[in-house]
Amino acid sequence: MSAVSSAATPRAPATSPGLPWLIIVAGSLIAVLTFGPRSAMGFFQLPMLADTGWDRTTFGLAMAFQNLAWGISQPFFGAIADKYGSWRVLAFSGLVYAGGLIIMAFANAPIWLHIGGGVMVGLGVGAGSFGILLSAFARNVTPAQRSMAFGICTAAGSAGMFLFAPLSQRLISTYGWSDSLVYMALLMLLVPLFAIPLRGNSSSGTQKEALYKQSIGEALKEALGHKSYLLLISGFFVCGYQVAFITAHFPAYISDIGIDARYAVIALALIGFFNIIGSLAAGVIGQRYSKPYFLAYIYIARSVVVSAFLLLPQSPTSVIIFAAVMGLLWLSTVPPTNALVAIMFGTRHLGLLGGVVFLSHQVGSFLGVWMGGYLYDHFGSYDPVWWLGVALGIFAAIVHWPIKEQAVARPAMA
Repeated sequence: MSAVSSAATPRAPATSPGLPWLIIVAGSLIAVLTFGPRSAMGFFQLPMLADTGWDRTTFGLAMAFQNLAWGISQPFFGAIADKYGSWRVLAFSGLVYAGGLIIMAFANAPIWLHIGGGVMVGLGVGAGSFGILLSAFARNVTPAQRSMAFGICTAAGSAGMFLFAPLSQRLISTYGWSDSLVYMALLMLLVPLFAIPLRGNSSSGTQKEALYKQSIGEALKEALGHKSYLLLISGFFVCGYQVAFITAHFPAYISDIGIDARYAVIALALIGFFNIIGSLAAGVIGQRYSKPYFLAYIYIARSVVVSAFLLLPQSPTSVIIFAAVMGLLWLSTVPPTNALVAIMFGTRHLGLLGGVVFLSHQVGSFLGVWMGGYLYDHFGSYDPVWWLGVALGIFAAIVHWPIKEQAVARPAMA
């Protein structure tokens, strides 16, 4: 009896560790703030263009710069957070994000829209987005808890979209688009405060797993030579294309097909709300089933949903149904994608390697947003961009199927 008792004793703490809720709640509040304003950018397009006389290509290019700056900066911010801790990067996020929104609010020429709403907001999102937050979470939870913790953070980003869609529309109606951007800039100054619990959360954080000693260059070389990692990068490109196009152009698309503008607010709020459900569900599913297959099914479902929306009669009801279903699929790709990177390479360089995957996402976002404006001005319709997204969804499903959910082979550590 005593032998059984002594054998069971050391296993007890490992089987049911509690989640670090202070870190998870703080990180989730940051996700609400960093994803809220950027997801509401589409509501500013038409009133801004009406006042300034700029065309949709101008606005679309600014949003494309935003997504590209977000993507390019992500690996660098991830590497900084890996080495020096998340708090410094997150504090920078709040400050540069606020500055970008203020410059956008008072932009009197396209160049200032591109610098403020484009590059600076993009840097702000990059420094405070999932790549930074999820790598911080990964170092403070067990591998078995990662998928669920990632789902909670992703759901928080979705909540930001759900909250800021009606909030931004109400602010624009009451105060105008320029003052509304200033008010949102003030909210971003809360980010450094919420980041305090993540202070010192670097690669030497509380989760003391055996770390494989690598330099940044060695980590990149290993990852970029790994087939499954390259497939993951190529598939996540499609996610960025699809969601960024809808975020930036869906309100204008709704107006173009003759549906009342209030349904655009309802639609984006519904995407945000159902994305909370989808992200949490993705966290649970990712803990139990194959992540590559799950991702493939998500991309197939997106293509089916968009095709049905375009081919069936479009009405306020179809807009609501489309938003609800698309919301379930919106950011549900994020928890399994980041969990796969952690499984393949561990957490030592997770901010960097997750950031490289997210760079691909943001290159897709750049093309989705920019092509949305450019092709609309060229053809007078968003249909070519929609159908390209359908084809890319099928491509993403194909490339995710052969991904192997296992750690990269490494020489034994001394």
